[in-house]
This record gives sequence, C-alpha cells and structure tokens, in this order.
Amino acid sequence: MSQRNTGATSQVVNAHACPVREVLDRVAGKWSVQILVAASHGPIRFTELERGIEGISRRMLALTLRNLERDGLVTRTVHPTVPPRVEYELTSVALELHETLQGLTEWAERNRHHIARARAVYDAEHRPELLDV
Repeated sequence: MSQRNTGATSQVVNAHACPVREVLDRVAGKWSVQILVAASHGPIRFTELERGIEGISRRMLALTLRNLERDGLVTRTVHPTVPPRVEYELTSVALELHETLQGLTEWAERNRHHIARARAVYDAEHRPELLDV
C-alpha cells in the first residue's frame, strides 16, 4: 500500500507492529513452540523437557525457559527436596496460546497436500532447471 492511500507513515506502522512482532518472534520460535507443546499436559521437569525435545542443548533449553518465564508463559517451581526438584508449568495465557497453536497445527495438517501441490506447480513453472536433476 502506498503512503498516500493509507495516510500512515512507515514509522507509525513500525512503531505499532514492533511490540507484536517481538511477541510473535518469541512465542513462534522453534524451541518455544516445542516447549509449549511438551509442557501442555501439566508440570514437567527440566530433564523431561531435555529428553523430549530432540536437538535442543541444555543451554538453549535453559535460555528459552527463562525467556518464557520472563514473558509470563511459564512458571518455575523449585521444590525443597534434596536434590531440588524443579518443575515448569504453562500459565493460563500459555494454555490459551497452546490452543491457538493446536488450531494452526490442524490447519497445516488439513492443507499440507494443497501446499505441496502448489509448490510443485510453482516450481515446474518458475524453476524448471530443478526438475532436470
């Protein structure tokens, strides 16, 4: 859209979109989504998350959990045992987000064949050199 049609400057649009983009970047991240899904059934321990999320390092798991806790999506509970037992649980806001992610997952499942066909048609028309391999 051109500026003269909307009356909005790029600064105004970016100032409004920036906080939303920041939130979406955080919650849509590869590890965040996997943690939200893994923790959706109730409290879960760090080691369970580590074992259940393939490819995540301890450092990345700790960093992502800290960020999710900072954003109010995860609570961290330390139980006074020896050794200490730490559990993570989704907040009500994160459970709402999980429902939204479930809807997105269902949409992707319903439409994955359509998207695969569309990609094949596009590639055949626009990138025929890839078909010669």
